[in-house]
Formats: sequence, structure tokens, C-alpha cells
Amino acid sequence: MDEQSAPLTMHLYCRVDVVVTDPAAVTGQAIAELRAAGIDWSAEEDDLDRAADELRADLPSSMASVVDISGLVGDVPGVEFRGGLCWVEPSPPRDAFVVHDAGGDLGSIVHTG
Repeated sequence: MDEQSAPLTMHLYCRVDVVVTDPAAVTGQAIAELRAAGIDWSAEEDDLDRAADELRADLPSSMASVVDISGLVGDVPGVEFRGGLCWVEPSPPRDAFVVHDAGGDLGSIVHTG
């Protein structure tokens, strides 16, 4: 490949704001995916019921477990999703992820809000 068409590894940083309108639906989906995962619970410290209880008690963990971050670039031609990290925190956002628009050029920062 020539220099212009050589693959480039890039890191996509996003902050996505969501409103959870049905926490029980989120935790229910997380528990359903946990049940379907085929985990050998005999090799784990927890059992399925305890893990499900932990998800019911922790909405951010439940939310993070059901989000499919590969969809962020799934429809972008010429881009292959290779992996990533996703976590959920309650509001407000960390200062590092707040866009401060001083009227200048934001460059490659896209602020939708």
C-alpha cells in the first residue's frame, strides 16, 4: 500500500448523553444478555442470581453492559471497528468531556447539544 492508502489506527473519543426513561427495561435487557451469555457459573465467584441482583442495583453498569459501541462506526465506509471501551456515569459530565465553545474553531470536535 502506498502512504496515502495505508490503514491508520485512530481513537474515537465520544461523550454521548442519554436519558433513561425505563430503568427496569435497561436492567432487564442486561440480565437477559447475561443469561444468554452461556457463562460457566461454577468457575465464577458469583452465581447468576447474585450477578442479576448486582445489575438491578447498578443502572450505570447495566447500561454499559448493553450498549453496542461497534455501532458508532458500523455504517462508515472504509472503517473497521477493532474494539473499544465503554462506561457509564451519572450526570454531570466530567470537565474533560465538556465542550467549551469560546466562539473559536472547534477543529475536529463535533458538539451536538
